[in-house]
Formats: sequence, C-alpha cells, structure tokens
Amino acid sequence: MKLNKLGSLVTITILSFTIITACGNSKSNDAATTTDNAQEAVTSQKSTAIKIYTENGVAIKGTDPVAYFQESKPVSGSNSFTYEWKNAIWKFASAENRDLFASNPEKYAPKYGGYCAWAVSQGYTAPIDPSAWKIVDGKLYLNYDKRVQKTWEKDIPGNIAKADRNWPGVLNK
Repeated sequence: MKLNKLGSLVTITILSFTIITACGNSKSNDAATTTDNAQEAVTSQKSTAIKIYTENGVAIKGTDPVAYFQESKPVSGSNSFTYEWKNAIWKFASAENRDLFASNPEKYAPKYGGYCAWAVSQGYTAPIDPSAWKIVDGKLYLNYDKRVQKTWEKDIPGNIAKADRNWPGVLNK
C-alpha cells in the first residue's frame, strides 16, 4: 500500500516538473504555485491562439455582439464604438455595449470564434450570417445562413456537444 502511494506521489511530482519545465518556470520552490502558474500560462496560450472569424479584421461582420443579448436581435455596430479583442475588431452600437463587452468578452462573444456552429459540429469551419443566430444557455451561436440554422436547430444539444468536441481542433484543418 505504501508503495502505491509513493508511486502516485512520484508520478505527480514528475508531471509537475514536466509542466514547469515546459513553461520554462523553474524558479519557484513552491511546486503548487509553480504548477498553478504553468497551468495559467498554458490556458493563456490556448485562449490567445484561438482565431476569431473575421472579414477584413472585423468580427461578426460588424454586428454588435452585446445587442443579441440586450435587444434580442442583430444590430449593426458603429466605427465610433470599437474594441480590439483576440486580434479582431468588434463593433458596437453604443459605448455602453462596448464597455459591457470589454468587461467580459467571453460572456458576449459568439461560441467557436464566431464561425458557423453547424460547420464546427461537422468538423470544419465556415463563415456566418449575423442574422442566423440563437442564444442557448447564455451563449451566442451563429450559423452560415438561416437554412443551415434550421438544420442545426433540429438537435441543438447534440450539435453543441459535437462542436465542443471539435473546437478548437477544427482550426488546424
């Protein structure tokens, strides 16, 4: 029994060392803190690596992402109210919407980097039509067009589960 516990401890220590080494942070003597820092670095690298679907650098074809939640419809954003996040320019109908987004982009940004939710569920990416949208469990999903959206809506939970498994790997295809 003691051997098994020792074996587990050695495995954990080796995994912690590997993470520390991989992230280049071996200065700390506190393994728990170093492991937390390494995990934060990996998470940070993963989140910044995810590409947002844009056209000419603009997300959601210039549609205000906050408006979907506040007004229950797509609303064109303005060049007067923009915010840069994840190497994309996001446009907003008002300064208030821009500030709401800036305070919590993950709350308002569409799932799957703004690519078509149906396409991601099928293992590829496709552009979107801002008028083909749906909010499910507080998350914004966009689709290629309204015809594709109807197909996606036939099994929303199943399609979200498939897309979650495929994301962000489909970006490498």
